[in-house]
Amino acid sequence: MEAGKGGDGAVSFRREKYVPKGGPDGGRGGKGGDVVVEVDPNLMTLYDYRYRNVYRAGVGENGAGNNRTGADGADATLHVPPGTLARDAGTGEIIADLTDPGDRAVVARGGRGGRGNSSFATPTRQAPREAEDGRVGERREIVLELKLIADVGLVGSPNAGKSTLLSRVSAARPKIADYPFTTLTPNLGVVSIDIGRSFVVADIPGLIEGASEGKGLGHQFLRHVERTRVLCFLIDVTTARPEAEYASLKAELAAWSKALLDLPRVVAWSKCDLAEPPGDVAFDDAVATYAISAVTGRGLDPLANGLWGLVRAARESEREASTEQEREPWRP
Repeated sequence: MEAGKGGDGAVSFRREKYVPKGGPDGGRGGKGGDVVVEVDPNLMTLYDYRYRNVYRAGVGENGAGNNRTGADGADATLHVPPGTLARDAGTGEIIADLTDPGDRAVVARGGRGGRGNSSFATPTRQAPREAEDGRVGERREIVLELKLIADVGLVGSPNAGKSTLLSRVSAARPKIADYPFTTLTPNLGVVSIDIGRSFVVADIPGLIEGASEGKGLGHQFLRHVERTRVLCFLIDVTTARPEAEYASLKAELAAWSKALLDLPRVVAWSKCDLAEPPGDVAFDDAVATYAISAVTGRGLDPLANGLWGLVRAARESEREASTEQEREPWRP
């Protein structure tokens, strides 16, 4: 990213009939354009930036006589979807976290315009012949990272039935097949229970042991779970060791971010059209456990209503926290 250079200041003297000693009137240069990242709610991916990675803002115009200031350079605006993080490529520092429509952040500032000679005039130095050059704009390499924003994240092993469940409870149409790692990219779906009662569900690609270290596909998509308010663990009812699978999924989430285990979570036994959930297995740290079948529709309504209750509580908690923060007195 390269912000625009500021325009140079002008050296000029007023030349006008009947004004024998007009004095200096060189204007300052315009400011260089900024490089700005702005949220566009109509975008869903960062695909547009795959093939173009250099962006330059406009250069400020030079100043002119009669104390005329040069025009500012045009900004270079990068439109991104909600949930985009802008990081400094060198340090890894987060420059901006853009989540809401209209959010914008300057990632490279344009150079300041140089002063013209009229700015250097003093009572003892009435005819200066100097002006400043415009300053060079910032040059910065940034990394754009998209974290999907969803209320509920579906977490499970490959082929646990996450995509099938998403297709039954929402209008999303993810790829579904009878082999592991069918889902190669996260899918979003809106679950509508009633008027004013809806939430967004994200189908996260399957996690395997070691996903947080880069094994399988989970390492690429674990970051999307960070935006969710509630986690829904899907455990295949036919798996031989359900407790071990549940513990493995939690371990991978904790290895990525321990804060994920603080989110409320439920467990859904999937594929209950093939077998009944074992009666001797209990997930004590889960808020609730459901037996579902995305094929027959069994248990889908109770699951959706249970998730809605947790999402609503999380939203209200966030709203109250935001209100309390606004009420806090300002401290220098």
